[in-house]
Amino acid sequence: MADRTAGETRDRVELAPGEVPSDDRFANDDLLPVPVGARRWTTYNFAALWVGMAHNIPSWLLASGLVALGMDWKQAVFTIALANVIVLVPMLLTGHAGPKYGIPFPVLARASFGVRGANLAALIRAGVACAWFGIQTWIGGSGIYVLLGEIFGGWGDAGQIAGQPWPLWLCFLLFWILELAIIYRGMETLRRFENWAAPFVIVGALALFVWIGLKAGGFGELLSQPSELGWGKEFWPVFFPSLMGMIAFWSTLSLNIPDFTRFGAGQRSQILGQTLGLPTTMTLFALLSVFVTSGSQAVYGAPIWDPVELVSKADSVFGLLYALVTVLVATLSVNIAANVVSPAYDLANLAPRLINFRTGAMITGVVGVLIMPWKLTSTPELYIFTWLGLVGGLLGTVAGILIADYWIVRRTRLSLPDLYRAGGPYWYRGGWNPKALAAFLVGGVLAIGGSHSAPGQGPFPQDGLIPFLRPLADYGWAVGLGSSLLLYAFLMRGERLPAR
Repeated sequence: MADRTAGETRDRVELAPGEVPSDDRFANDDLLPVPVGARRWTTYNFAALWVGMAHNIPSWLLASGLVALGMDWKQAVFTIALANVIVLVPMLLTGHAGPKYGIPFPVLARASFGVRGANLAALIRAGVACAWFGIQTWIGGSGIYVLLGEIFGGWGDAGQIAGQPWPLWLCFLLFWILELAIIYRGMETLRRFENWAAPFVIVGALALFVWIGLKAGGFGELLSQPSELGWGKEFWPVFFPSLMGMIAFWSTLSLNIPDFTRFGAGQRSQILGQTLGLPTTMTLFALLSVFVTSGSQAVYGAPIWDPVELVSKADSVFGLLYALVTVLVATLSVNIAANVVSPAYDLANLAPRLINFRTGAMITGVVGVLIMPWKLTSTPELYIFTWLGLVGGLLGTVAGILIADYWIVRRTRLSLPDLYRAGGPYWYRGGWNPKALAAFLVGGVLAIGGSHSAPGQGPFPQDGLIPFLRPLADYGWAVGLGSSLLLYAFLMRGERLPAR
């Protein structure tokens, strides 16, 4: 069925009244296209979304991980800035389908992977999101625990449960419940929350900057420290895997950004909003992290990269309370948007008749706690090279297939009704596209097949899982994206597409 059968408004497509799918195996209210009249997110909404997501504790700690690997502050900020400019490109490319068709990521993936095969891409993204949800929830709960302890005089007499003080578990539980309560109210509540959370967190970060600057009388010490790597042959072997790790930090969103852009008022809104929101915010946050940490070194004799640990040293109850609320809002804004929305849609795509958006969000919350992936942040090597590198390689592979299918193979033309039915052009073989699976398998092997770890610092063999692919491991995201994009486009050449 051609997509001229769907209603179009200035290149924004929606289902005509008689085309709304009735097969509940592949559709429910949350997976159907957003009507054109309900696509009203503006440039500010998208910029605020990114500001709210980028301003969080793990983002603050990215620079510290790079400095710990031997970079100076300029090299660390440069690496973070470049990574976010690079990852913005696939973000905008996959985001294009949102305002045009009003569909979420798992439905977009049906065009390339097949109506059923899209569950493979969706579950990979959902699994990563669940792990990130656990990391962020634990970090947020721990931050609340530390700051409340400073306000109320400490938890020295608290009993232990599973090796942790019981107030820590309570803070974690209450924070977890608050997150799910907000997302349960739906995407419009999320939009309103991000709108005010973004400026609030910016003010909080700047307040921390001013506070430590006044105490330190300047920001000189850390800023004057030279790089341990220089800019020569010792720098580049650290730079490239670090760059891939920084890209992987937001590579998750480069897949499921249509979950948000489907509410966009038009392409201009999502393009400008994301461009203004992502690379600028992440670079500014990295700079603030470096300057504040440098000030902490001048005041306390050692650099304090963790913002929660730093603000816990404030001698004002008001300052501690403000910091508590800022940590709460910052972690809520990123975790709900980045790590609950996507798996909620992804799980709904798996079984539309049983799982809707709210049910998917609840499942995400439970799985995210059971995974307990916060141990991944224990060392920079494990966090940047193993966790982010591995995740980035797989997600880059999926992104390459999506981009090749939507831009090269189909030239942005989709048949909306056929995305929701069996037997159509997106059904392929039993609902799976063998060519997409082949591109995913080859791209995935090339991207992560050479994964390696230093002795005692990771789960992989020192020579790599597949030794001759070891040189590619440091470029996992780029290798996965590039190889799957090219292979998929090659395999799909001459494929009969729905007529426009």
